[in-house]
Amino acid sequence: MMETIGTYAIALCLIIGAIFSLVGAIGLLKLNDSMTRLHAPTKVGTVGVGALLLASMIHSWVFSDGSFHELLIMAFLFVTAPISANFIAKVNIHKRSCETPPSPPRDATWGTLDVPAEDRDFAPADHKASS
Repeated sequence: MMETIGTYAIALCLIIGAIFSLVGAIGLLKLNDSMTRLHAPTKVGTVGVGALLLASMIHSWVFSDGSFHELLIMAFLFVTAPISANFIAKVNIHKRSCETPPSPPRDATWGTLDVPAEDRDFAPADHKASS
């Protein structure tokens, strides 16, 4: 009885993971610029891979002794994906390769575009003019 429920749970997780991963791959290929393309692998792809790892965890607990390796991989994935997405977005904003967010009321509140006074000699010329 437990093996039957486990098999259905594994199948459901595999289907969900495959659908999310497929949507993430299509979004990565079809979206226009790097900032919109960024959402596909970090949001949809993470859920897809998480569901596939969950299916692997269920399989290892139902049909063998169990394993925590997948849990560690999932934790690493869920921690690093938002951080890498944040860094990629910051690079795109600094390179001015995307639409820049609106100016905040005070420059110090938007840490991404705030350049300390001692570093302004190294900042690009167009950033010096906007400061």
